[in-house]
Amino acid sequence: MNKIHVAIMRKSWGLTDKILTGEKKIESRWYLNRSRPWNDINGNDTVYFKDSGFPVKLRAKVDYVLQFDNLTPKKVSEILNRYGSDDGISKDKIGEYYEKFKDKKYCMLIFLKDVESVKPFNIDKTGFGSMSAWMTVDDIAKIIKK
Repeated sequence: MNKIHVAIMRKSWGLTDKILTGEKKIESRWYLNRSRPWNDINGNDTVYFKDSGFPVKLRAKVDYVLQFDNLTPKKVSEILNRYGSDDGISKDKIGEYYEKFKDKKYCMLIFLKDVESVKPFNIDKTGFGSMSAWMTVDDIAKIIKK
């Protein structure tokens, strides 16, 4: 069964707009420790995106997922140089993102397809933790705020 995910983004990075315009074709997640959705997201799953503090505003299907573990600064650099532009990172910003991610041990690249706007809606994060940046549910209706 395909899963439903909600990815919560930093508004200041402007990533949801880049997903909508197609400038960002990959959602990357970088971790020190394996964290959701590691080993829990697959092709044809649905991901809803929202900026932190704002309603959900778009959705995409997952095309496929790549996972990298045991990262070193060299591997982080290789991933950023190979996939950075499809992740919405301009060439001149690769160094800045390298500094943010060089000590991370895990990376997920979630390749997106069929991106579309949705009528904005708010979600209830009860039970997911207030700092949760990724939620996985079996039915989006269960977390829509009434």
